[in-house]
Amino acid sequence: MASSALPPLLPKVDAILVLDGDGNRLAGKYYGEFMKTPTATNGADAAADNAATAQSVEQLRNSFERQLQSKIGGISAKSDAAEVVNVLGKTAVFCGGSPAGHGGGGDVRVVHVGPAGESELVLAHLAEGMYDALSQLMGGSTDRAMVLDNLELVFLLIDEHCDGGIILETDGQKLAGSVLLRDEQ
Repeated sequence: MASSALPPLLPKVDAILVLDGDGNRLAGKYYGEFMKTPTATNGADAAADNAATAQSVEQLRNSFERQLQSKIGGISAKSDAAEVVNVLGKTAVFCGGSPAGHGGGGDVRVVHVGPAGESELVLAHLAEGMYDALSQLMGGSTDRAMVLDNLELVFLLIDEHCDGGIILETDGQKLAGSVLLRDEQ
């Protein structure tokens, strides 16, 4: 058994994304080595290699997100009933949203991407909790414009929800309270 293996009951995510109805990333964070390419830098070429690596990582992320959108594009997921798809060997669970063309581009989607072996039920619980908090923070309206107007709250929400791929909180009400610096009892 590898010494870096996480305990089996410690949920881990590789990415948290907030996508619009067309699959465009509005906000998100990738964790760990997911979507990173190995680099070999030495000497004067280090800056050029780092710039090229950053560009290739962003290209990999965009490619992953396009493949994700191609799988979830026609699926409507309720805010309290997450859907599961597999993309590039990863388990992606999402809730919220409606396909583009249904209601002006659709609602935003909260997507949690986990390792292939991660429990779909755990990932679903995580996505549903974050979507609930997002809905509370946006006053019940989780459309693209509302999310973009309140992007700082969305990033704070992601940070309160997860740190380095390890989930900190799942309760939507507690998450929303933490973002707004309210002590929820």
